[in-house]
Amino acid sequence: MHEPHVKPLNPCFGSGPTAKRPGWSTSVLEGALLGRSHRSREAKARLVEVCERSRRLLGIPADYRIGIMPGSDTGAFEAAMWSLLGPRGVDCLAFESFGEGWLTDIVKQLKLPDVRALKAPYGELPDLGRVDFDRDVVFCWNGTTSGVRVPDGGWIRDDRRGLTLCDATSAAFAMELPWAKLDVVTWSWQKVLGGEAQHGMLVLGPRAVERLASWTPPWPLPKLFRLTSKGELAEGIFAGETINTPSMLAVEDALDGLRWAEAIGGLPALIERCRANLAVLERLVAQEKGFGFLARRPEIRSPTSVCLTIEHPAVRHLDEPGRQAVVKAMCALLAEAKVAYDVASYRDAPAGLRIWCGATVETADLEALAPWLVFALETVTRRLPAA
Repeated sequence: MHEPHVKPLNPCFGSGPTAKRPGWSTSVLEGALLGRSHRSREAKARLVEVCERSRRLLGIPADYRIGIMPGSDTGAFEAAMWSLLGPRGVDCLAFESFGEGWLTDIVKQLKLPDVRALKAPYGELPDLGRVDFDRDVVFCWNGTTSGVRVPDGGWIRDDRRGLTLCDATSAAFAMELPWAKLDVVTWSWQKVLGGEAQHGMLVLGPRAVERLASWTPPWPLPKLFRLTSKGELAEGIFAGETINTPSMLAVEDALDGLRWAEAIGGLPALIERCRANLAVLERLVAQEKGFGFLARRPEIRSPTSVCLTIEHPAVRHLDEPGRQAVVKAMCALLAEAKVAYDVASYRDAPAGLRIWCGATVETADLEALAPWLVFALETVTRRLPAA
């Protein structure tokens, strides 16, 4: 196969930080309140604006609190777990690396005594029918490192007694989230809207707020995780008063992403862009026998973090290190040609490719990338010794 003639205009297909929105330039940051205190009236108004624009775009109910947290999605979700878990048993879903990380923190750091781990291998979901909603439930809506998502919220009981804590970092702004079924939701700016890292978003529903008022964790809480003060919800966190100093440059960039999303048609348009991007790779897999999906079932396949397996006959017999070597060589070729950066599968996942298809990625760029993926695979496999 000859080297393709057309290259993507934007080769950034990594899964975080992700591609900036189409047309982005540093000029959008010119109004950033640099050198100003984040406690000033003007800066605080920008922080509140991020929260309220997010509320409108995502359809978050008016009685849900929204705050900006340090430490990206990780910081937001850790704050929720350390502040809320403990009074009930916990069911933790683990079907990729981040869910495994939350499980590890619950068991080994919080040392909760009553924890059920509902696990599935990469590419699959645990049996959602086994979840006990009399317990607290911790889960990722979308597995960024496995390319697997929960199909919908139908499995979550409306009459639950426990809380649902949902890590939605690669799902927010790309999928419909059933807010009435979710008590805690977190995400980061560096995913679907292509924002900068280090800040996380935390949404608390009324049931989570009630838990904070009635439950005092027996363990020490680092300052960055404290959501209460003197036994009451720290309302300031949800009114633009961040726990620590935020980057007003990153805040300005987040506002630009939110305004762009509004301008193109809001959440429905963002979802449609993700679906169109996934469709490009679905056509690739259907046409080229050298690729497959880690998530084989379409109903649980992520439209953002799309994970491909290598199914080429020359690769199937290789052990995992051998498959990883093939992927490494493919990624080096793609990066050297400046057509795709940072597309190797996550380090804990099976060897393959992970291609970000979120809303900031142009469908035309994915269409240009597809022949390069075939070219890279064919080039690398020709160099392999005969089985």
